[in-house]
Amino acid sequence: MSLSGRIFAAMYDPMLAAIEKAGLGAHRRTLLGTAAGRVIEIGAGTGANLPFYGDAVSDLVMCEPAEPMARRLARKLVPSGRHISVVRAPAESLPFENASFDVAISTLVLCTVGDPQRALAELRRVLKPGGRLLFVEHVRAEEPRLARWQDRLNFLQKRIGQGCNCNRDTVASIAASGFTVTNIARDRLNKVPPIIRPLVVGAAMRS
Repeated sequence: MSLSGRIFAAMYDPMLAAIEKAGLGAHRRTLLGTAAGRVIEIGAGTGANLPFYGDAVSDLVMCEPAEPMARRLARKLVPSGRHISVVRAPAESLPFENASFDVAISTLVLCTVGDPQRALAELRRVLKPGGRLLFVEHVRAEEPRLARWQDRLNFLQKRIGQGCNCNRDTVASIAASGFTVTNIARDRLNKVPPIIRPLVVGAAMRS
């Protein structure tokens, strides 16, 4: 458990507070309110999504590989009508059977995973046929000038953001991993530097 990891986990919620109020929380609420059945969330962090899951979710598995984050997440769990568990597992290696979930959730995660293609392959594997991937991710800009700046400054963003990349074309990766993107909206993260503002909110179906 590195010192930088412990510090990042301690600072994570305060750092996101203004961003959540400036629009990110609204995106979480709208998207996650459509989740139902057995749900898996990757990179659950400190549990920012917990308040937004509705009663239609019967079973929630929250995967978080970083111990400092997982500890804070576990402390936020409260008794509810659904079964909630925290599993120490990276997105690239999910310890679950094939076709065992109805919905998968990724919010500000695919920018950071070490191998996004492998993570998406794992999500596809554990989803039932026709299962949905719901995502909110900051991505590579469509505007060429900003995209070039993302490429130039990505090395710095990775150091500051504990491995977070600002220049990944996540929608293309999802489409190339056996998912059919059924809904996509582009927006921007507010209260953040320009290189991490481009945002996508969407849903994809396991084909």
